Amino acid sequence: MREHDRLFIDGDWAAPAGTGTIEVVSPHTEQAVGRVPEGTEADIDAAVAAARRAFDHGPWPRMTPAERAAVLGRLADIYAERQQEMADLITEEMGSPILFSVFGQAAMAQMVLRYYADLAAGYAWEDERAGMLGPVTVTREPVGVVAAIYPWNVPQFTLMMKLAPALAAGCTVVAKPSPEAPLDAYVLAEWIREAGVPEGVVNIVPAGREVGAYLVAHPGVDKVAFTGSTAAGRAIGAVCGEKLRRVTLELGGKSAAIILEDADLAATVEGLKTASLMNNGEACAAQTRILAPRSRYDEVADALAAMVGGLAVGDPADYGTEIGPLVTRRQQDRVEGYIRIGQDEGAKIITGGLDRPHDRGWYVAPTVFAGVRNDMRIAREEIFGPVLALIPYEDEDDAVRIANDSDYGLGGSVWTADVDHGVEVARRIRTGSCGINLYVLDPNTPFGGFKDSGLGRELGPEGLEAYLEHKAIPRPS
Repeated sequence: MREHDRLFIDGDWAAPAGTGTIEVVSPHTEQAVGRVPEGTEADIDAAVAAARRAFDHGPWPRMTPAERAAVLGRLADIYAERQQEMADLITEEMGSPILFSVFGQAAMAQMVLRYYADLAAGYAWEDERAGMLGPVTVTREPVGVVAAIYPWNVPQFTLMMKLAPALAAGCTVVAKPSPEAPLDAYVLAEWIREAGVPEGVVNIVPAGREVGAYLVAHPGVDKVAFTGSTAAGRAIGAVCGEKLRRVTLELGGKSAAIILEDADLAATVEGLKTASLMNNGEACAAQTRILAPRSRYDEVADALAAMVGGLAVGDPADYGTEIGPLVTRRQQDRVEGYIRIGQDEGAKIITGGLDRPHDRGWYVAPTVFAGVRNDMRIAREEIFGPVLALIPYEDEDDAVRIANDSDYGLGGSVWTADVDHGVEVARRIRTGSCGINLYVLDPNTPFGGFKDSGLGRELGPEGLEAYLEHKAIPRPS
């Protein structure tokens, strides 16, 4: 049992203003594994005030980029040395299979941190331009105090996509972890102190939605960076629009994996284990619509059912586990509700269904629906669990049409023996990223969505630019 009774504010552990607590329950054992204070509006006030002082008067934004990069580099080194500790903790608190926690949670967070440490050291923070009316210096300066609000499914990675570029830019941060998975943030806070990040630069307040909304609207905040549901993103975007506050929104997805006629089916189905079912299917970019040519539809259905039906479902701490439990009973109920919806809509379950694979824990059987139309709810709404919809298409143009016929536009993939042709198809898909014979997020490239999948981009130089303001300084010739 991991017990914490303080919040990380102004570089130290501060007593919370309230008496409420958040209990963290293992989705595998259904037993409590941790407890942290539940942040209040008064705690947000204290955290924002600390971040405001650190930005307005502290050393961090006034350091050279190279000095900030050195601090970020120390933090990245600490993270690399203790990555396993972080992976184990994330698996314990939210049920991610340990192999994914090692490589897709902790390692990716560390890579993002290292990437921005290196980028900050060599980035063009200002440039000289020969303006039409005279010389101009253009500088790039930190946007200010950042509210970083992030979800439970990949907590360190989604936080680091905000924290690392914000710190590299010279911003200060108030981070609000999800109440389902706040424990990993406490470990990170200790590493932040050890790395020598100045007081007030990073503040961490676990809390629920209402307190998160208070943070979004707080007058001391200059920018909001949010990862979560599209519904919550709309509400946050409305507040930021009214206040003319900078905002980045990484929201939901219903990504399509297009299997072309010439695809190697065995390799494709093996690749879809990760692309479609990463992190128990609790991933915004998961390829949960599988588009197969009608000429190979039955073949694809058999191969997909065999792969998904053969996945090892069980204790997420076991390195042989491929699918673990969902994060909460509420999420288990939600996903099973969608399985019922799929049945009611007339789709056919070809593996999985409503028989739970374990009596204890919030498990759902990995499920594949065949006979799915793209207008069904299971093809249009984000389920956020191990449920796949297999949709037939007539020809390549039809596949592109179906892939683009979605309110979302976050990820996608094309599976083919001809990589160059796969790239041509990917260019026609209206999504922020689309892999060929794989799906990965690279810290060096932008990640974000079209349409209802959000606003702005994280990762890559574009992710750093989201935390910068541009200033023009013209002068006489």
